[in-house]
Amino acid sequence: PNVGCYIHGLFLEGARWDAAAGQLAESRPKELYTEMAVIWLVPVPNRKPPESGSYLCPIYKTLTRAGTLSTTGHSTNYVIAVEIPTDKPEKHWIKRGTALICALDF
Repeated sequence: PNVGCYIHGLFLEGARWDAAAGQLAESRPKELYTEMAVIWLVPVPNRKPPESGSYLCPIYKTLTRAGTLSTTGHSTNYVIAVEIPTDKPEKHWIKRGTALICALDF
């Protein structure tokens, strides 16, 4: 795109993307990982995140969320967090351990 960048090839753990509703939804039975829709990242200086209506979802390189602690205070397996639209409170997805994964182990 002219502004920002597209991210594709991520997998959701603990939830699924509902394309019809355009937001996070509960995982289907026996569905551990689902493909995430393409994400368009647009940089906005000094932007404040919305208080509701989105989940600040972490992105990890691999399924192993633990890594060595880097000088930034984050795990070396952590990439970034993105806001994903939802109609549920953020704590709902935190309890389910919802995260985006760059590469599955199998």
